[in-house]
Amino acid sequence: MFLLDRSGPWPAWQQWGSRLAAAVSVAVVLATAPSAQAKENASTTDAASSTVALSALPREAQQTHQLILSGGPFPYAKDGVVFGNRERQLPKKARGFYHEYTVKTPGARNRGARRIVCGGQPPSNPEVCYYTEDHYASFRKIVK
Repeated sequence: MFLLDRSGPWPAWQQWGSRLAAAVSVAVVLATAPSAQAKENASTTDAASSTVALSALPREAQQTHQLILSGGPFPYAKDGVVFGNRERQLPKKARGFYHEYTVKTPGARNRGARRIVCGGQPPSNPEVCYYTEDHYASFRKIVK
């Protein structure tokens, strides 16, 4: 058992104890928090490992995919804009790599939550496309 000799001024011991407690708290937080690299790898793995066949997508998503390949015309003004990947759900690429397209949602009064995000140049010949039905919370890679 380790005993501290508290001889001397008590305020000095309180200050030492407070510093030790703060250092231990910081060490615990750092040890238990996942690294940014681990988070990025996990999100990249999630998006890359979950796939969906193009034929299994809703009819509206298949139609949007066909419009992407043909270069439009697109029904929404925001279709084809750069997708910033701020959610970091997709593999990290240079800005401008990804473009997003609206998938019509029957009965929705606005654009809805469904999107296809494709990456590569030119946009009509994408390297990869992803489908989200929950407004970027999750993605599935589209396979043909």
